[in-house]
Amino acid sequence: MTLMKLHSFGRFSALAGLVVSSALVGSASAAEPDRYSGRASVYRQLSPESLEGVSTPETILKLRAGNVAPTEVWRVLERGEKVECLECIPVVEALLWNGDSRVREISAWWLRRRIFGVFGKGQVYSRVVSALEDRTQPEATRAYAANALGEFLTHAGVAPLSAAIRTDPSAKVREAAVRGLERMNSQGAAGELAVAMADADSAVRFAAVDATLRVNGFVDVAAVAGRLSDDSAVVRRRAVQVLGAMRASDSVAGLVALTSPAAEPEASVRVAAVYALGQIADPAARAAVEAAQADTDGFVRDAARVALRRL
Repeated sequence: MTLMKLHSFGRFSALAGLVVSSALVGSASAAEPDRYSGRASVYRQLSPESLEGVSTPETILKLRAGNVAPTEVWRVLERGEKVECLECIPVVEALLWNGDSRVREISAWWLRRRIFGVFGKGQVYSRVVSALEDRTQPEATRAYAANALGEFLTHAGVAPLSAAIRTDPSAKVREAAVRGLERMNSQGAAGELAVAMADADSAVRFAAVDATLRVNGFVDVAAVAGRLSDDSAVVRRRAVQVLGAMRASDSVAGLVALTSPAAEPEASVRVAAVYALGQIADPAARAAVEAAQADTDGFVRDAARVALRRL
């Protein structure tokens, strides 16, 4: 009998506790609504103030002030990725011509996500193409236009970028056009990436050689190998590195020649050549790599020891 009473009392106490708890929870919910509604449960322990919010059209429009830090511009536009605001488009378009590359990049990124107001006839995209093609525009404006076309990632931009590589008188613009093709993962309308490797300006040549590793399907290895005799040591070194990464076995003879101080006075190029031969792993290069162990430069000797493990 006593056990039954205790059991009944226990059930009553538990029920009473549940009622009280429910009342307290209900009271707390009424006083403070669920501020985590819609948040993933993994973020429940975080304060809502610590979580990113979406930029409003008003926030984006404030960027017209012109004295906003690049990091703040990036924050506002990144958080406003899906904000549709037609009146914001001219404000962000103006940022395509900003002197800071970070501002230009995030502005083109934001614009290319717009459904309306950017890619129509006479709209932002058309104006950018016109700016690139207009030789009366300042050099910087044409270069920034090439940057924007690359970031827009629209295939139609390949043609004007390719034309700029072949015909623009400014090396700065040609280099920007090469980087634009790289961003679009394109070799150009008619192989302009390879054409740029023979440009008169070393910065353009370097950009073209450097871009090959990030353009899927690039096959003109001979154009890269042609830069092994480039006047610029920086271009030669990058060409060597690219050939090694491509495992270009046809370039072994040219790389072997660059391992000798008599043929290549720049130690950084010899280092790259020895390392590239290790990447390609052609036994025919073994003698040259062994000889590099006696190089006067310590980095070349280190590269030779590493490369020999692969030969």
